[in-house]
Amino acid sequence: MKLLHLGDLHIGKLVNDYSMIEDQEYILSQILDVVRERSIDAVLIAGDIYDKSVPSEEAVKVLDHFLCQLVDQNVSTFVISGNHDSDERLHFGSHLFQKSGLYIVSKYEGRLSKQTMQDEYGDVHFYLLPFIKASQVRHFWPDEDIDSYDKAVRVVVEHTDREETERNILVAHQFVAGKEGNPEFGGSENAAVQNVGNVEMVSTDCFAGFDYVALGHIHSPQRVGRETIRYSGSPLKYSLSEIDNEKSVPVVTLGKKGDVDVELVPLKPRREMRHLRGRMDQILDPRNIVSTDDYIYVTLTDEDSIPEAMAAIRQEYPNTMKLDYDNSHTRAVGQVDVSQVTQEKSFSEIVSDFYQMMYGCEISEEELALIMKTAGEAGVMDETN
Repeated sequence: MKLLHLGDLHIGKLVNDYSMIEDQEYILSQILDVVRERSIDAVLIAGDIYDKSVPSEEAVKVLDHFLCQLVDQNVSTFVISGNHDSDERLHFGSHLFQKSGLYIVSKYEGRLSKQTMQDEYGDVHFYLLPFIKASQVRHFWPDEDIDSYDKAVRVVVEHTDREETERNILVAHQFVAGKEGNPEFGGSENAAVQNVGNVEMVSTDCFAGFDYVALGHIHSPQRVGRETIRYSGSPLKYSLSEIDNEKSVPVVTLGKKGDVDVELVPLKPRREMRHLRGRMDQILDPRNIVSTDDYIYVTLTDEDSIPEAMAAIRQEYPNTMKLDYDNSHTRAVGQVDVSQVTQEKSFSEIVSDFYQMMYGCEISEEELALIMKTAGEAGVMDETN
C-alpha cells in the first residue's frame, strides 16, 4: 500500500500581502500528478488545511477541487484539522463524504477516529487525531492526571484499541519532539507556535505503537526521532527563512508489519523565493538582473534610504515582496530579527514585554494570569503552565 503525506497547506494564505492562491493551485496540481504517477492508495492531510478559521470563497474552491480530484481517482483521503482550522466548518458534510472515501475528522470526541483499509498483507488501520488541547482531553477523561500536552496525547493513545500485530498509521497535528531536541521551524509558523513549543511539546515515545506517524504543525520537512515519524512540511515556502528548504511530499510504502519505506518526492513551485542583498546600484546593474517572476526579498546595504526604492526594484522584479535595509544606521538603532528574539523568551515574557512597551508599566499578576488562561483556551498555551 502506498500513502502520500501532506500537511500545512494553509490554503488562502497571504505572504506580505501577496495571495498564494495561484501558487497553491499549481502545487496541488503537481501533487495530484504524484498521486497518479505513483499509484497512491491513500492521502494523509495532517491539518492546517486553511490559513484562517474563516477561509475565503476562493480558498474553499481550491480545496474542493483538490479533494474532488482525489475522490475521482478512488484515492482514500484522511483529513484532520489543525490549529488554524475551524472545527465546525471543516466538519461540515464529513459523514456524507465518507461514502466517497473522504474521511474528515476535525473534533476530538473522546476516542481516536479509526478507519481500516486492506491490501495483500492484511489490514491497515488509520487513526485520526485532530489538533487538541489538554483541556479537551480532560473533559472526556476527568479521572486522568492530565497537566500537559504530552500527558493529554498519552491518555488519548492509551485509550485507543490497537491491534499490535497489524499495521497502524496515525495522522496528528501537534508539536512533537524527539530525544535529539525540538524540530526545526520553517519560519512561517506563527509566533505562538514557535514560542510555546516547549509547553506544547509531545514526546515521540507516545507513538511507539504506530508504524508511521504523519505530522502537521511545523513547516520544515523532517523526521522526528525516527524515519517513520515525520513532518511533511508545508508544500510551499511561506517566509524568507524557508528559502533553503527543499519542499517535498513523503510517499510511504507499506509492506508487511514492520516494513515501511519513506521516499521524499521533491516539489517544484510555480515561483521560487529568492533573497537579493547589496547596494541599489548593484541590484539594478543590468549585468546582474535576471528576468524572473519569482518572489523576491531585497536587503539594501546603502547607507542612506533611497526614495521610491521599492518602485524602482519592482520595475525589474515585479514580485518583490519586501524591502529592508542593513547598514550602520539600522544596526545602530538595534534592528534585530524579531523571530530570533522571541525564540529566546517564554510566552509570559513576550506578553510582559509587549505590555511594558504599550503602556509604559509592568503588567499585574492578575492581568498576566488572565492572558495566560485565554491563551490556553485558544490552544497556544497549556493553561496549566
